Amino acid sequence: MENLNAKDLLRMIAAGNRVIYVVTVNERRTEGIVALAAARMKGAGSPYIWTCTEGFTREGVPFKETMEPLLALDFAIAQPGPALFLFKDLSSFWGNDPFIIRKLKEFAVRARSKVLIVIGEEDAVPERLREDLVILNQGLPAVAEIKAHLEFLKKRVPLLAQACAAESELVGRLVVAAQGLDLTDIERSIRTLDHSQVGSGSEIVQALFETKQQIIRKSGIMEFVVNDADLDHLGGMENLKHWLERREKAFGLDNISSGTKMPKGVLIMGISGCGKSLFVKVIASQWRLPLIRLDMAVVYGGAFGTPESSLRKAFSTAEAIAPCVLWIDEIEAGISSQGFKAEGGAASRVLGSFLTWMQEKKAPVFVAATANAIEMLPAEVLRKGRFDEIFYVGLPDDKAREEIFRIHMRKHNIDPAKFDIPLLASSPKRLSGAEIEQLVQSVVFEALADTRPIVEQDFLAALGRTVPLSVTMAEQIKKIEAWAFKRAVPASGKYNP
Repeated sequence: MENLNAKDLLRMIAAGNRVIYVVTVNERRTEGIVALAAARMKGAGSPYIWTCTEGFTREGVPFKETMEPLLALDFAIAQPGPALFLFKDLSSFWGNDPFIIRKLKEFAVRARSKVLIVIGEEDAVPERLREDLVILNQGLPAVAEIKAHLEFLKKRVPLLAQACAAESELVGRLVVAAQGLDLTDIERSIRTLDHSQVGSGSEIVQALFETKQQIIRKSGIMEFVVNDADLDHLGGMENLKHWLERREKAFGLDNISSGTKMPKGVLIMGISGCGKSLFVKVIASQWRLPLIRLDMAVVYGGAFGTPESSLRKAFSTAEAIAPCVLWIDEIEAGISSQGFKAEGGAASRVLGSFLTWMQEKKAPVFVAATANAIEMLPAEVLRKGRFDEIFYVGLPDDKAREEIFRIHMRKHNIDPAKFDIPLLASSPKRLSGAEIEQLVQSVVFEALADTRPIVEQDFLAALGRTVPLSVTMAEQIKKIEAWAFKRAVPASGKYNP
């Protein structure tokens, strides 16, 4: 159960559940929900709160000799009902302690009008306890909950009230910006601006956005990509551009940006240096969404736990800042048929976690995966329904190369009209977009070093010195192109959607 609230908790209690484990990363919010539920339980009163440092307290009043987990459980069993007990740290002790497990089982059997709630960050519980407790998940606040909290804050934060009075649609914008944040994070962001006495509507939205960036940085497992890409930076790839345009018309750009209607994702495979990464950046920029990058090599690196737990952490972080674009770079490095043989069970579990999340995710996270060797991916990833479309990005044709030359010339304040672009683009050397970018940079450097203007001969000379991937990796490129034929939609050329 996601987005647990007091009503749901009371329903679980009414169903006869006496030991409940709540998976949460925000114990203060869960404690508030437990307090609301206790207030609605006839005769229960305020909940008893247990921590390993203070033992039990109730409305600030401590109870002596309850710091030890077993003594605390004895205390809970001995109290008359109705009563509700919240254990904040018990999950750190119960792993290998048969005495704690037995006491919890006894509570589950003996309690009639009492409820024991344990909270923790991990969803693992001792196997022997599974038959005696129910596991709930405290998800992130829903849209209605965020809106209600913002209305509550308007009465207590003058700056927010002023900004909302000046902009009638601001609450709606803030709800979109705050999706994926906990209520405490939302309040902290707004109150920080209030103390600094600055905060127009746009500044409050930006503050919420920066809070999401901090969440990504704290996670450590992903990277927030500062993105200034534009559709005009993309040479060729008319089919990819057409796909973007069709989605924007079908769903509406405002709906996509707000996460109300979000396509599932795309898988972009092809030759290195041909613009796969750039297209992912263009998607995020065009749809006005934050872009976060997940490197599958980091998932397997071990710095953030097992590959499965690292992947779960990455997905929960992406959902925490949704709506967003999740860029899974070189997906075949972590999810591949060969990886199953090398990694054994871990690779299979990673694949299972990925497929389950792709199938069941409800948060507006658009998944943009890139791959250099898509033939290494298991069939389960490629089947219809996992992604909206699979695109193949090959070496650009003459027309696309002309566009790419012009794009990079303009970046360096070079007037393309002064050069024979069709001549440069029609070179028998099939340059990739990255190679054209490097060629233009090389020409600019040589001209600056010689303190002279750039002439066409500079480009021709640079072309003569370049040995492109189409030559050094000719066999591999032919293999990739043969695989992609009829298996993926070409990024350029004829396309019948």
